[in-house]
Amino acid sequence: MARLPYVDAVTAPERVRETLNGLAAPLRIFHMMAHAETNLRPLLRFGGSILAQQQLSARLRELAILRVAKLSAARYEWVQHVPIAKAVGVTEAQIAALDAGDAAAPCFDARDRLVLRFTDELVRDVRVSDATFAEIAQQFPPREIVELILAVGFYMLIARLLETTAVDLEDAAGTLIVDTLKR
Repeated sequence: MARLPYVDAVTAPERVRETLNGLAAPLRIFHMMAHAETNLRPLLRFGGSILAQQQLSARLRELAILRVAKLSAARYEWVQHVPIAKAVGVTEAQIAALDAGDAAAPCFDARDRLVLRFTDELVRDVRVSDATFAEIAQQFPPREIVELILAVGFYMLIARLLETTAVDLEDAAGTLIVDTLKR
């Protein structure tokens, strides 16, 4: 059970009500985020830009998001992102490996493992090691490196919001949110 009540769109301030009523999927996370009235729209825009506008491969982004969810024990985040990950090419074997905590499994290629190692270090250590950074800088342009850092950081924030407020698990929205952002 959630530690805070969900914001009810009916009784919410007008801007919050408009935002909540305009969502493609009225997930509980958004109704929890709505307590931070002035942050709601910017957070949704930022999250939307990560999901729909980054140059970074959507598949690599989703591998990183699933890794953040697993490292953060954020089951809600995991449940919501598995269908998105599948839709962008993450395999069942890769999802199973991440779920088991095996980011070095043979089902991942060298680039996948590098992104996952970068994610691990970013989550665990804040500053990625010089060796990992040098390796990723050889394989990715600066834009994609910064996009990866922003995606990992955003989903760390979301994981902490989910887990600290104990947002109740709900069925996955599938790819509805991502599909709507692409329109």
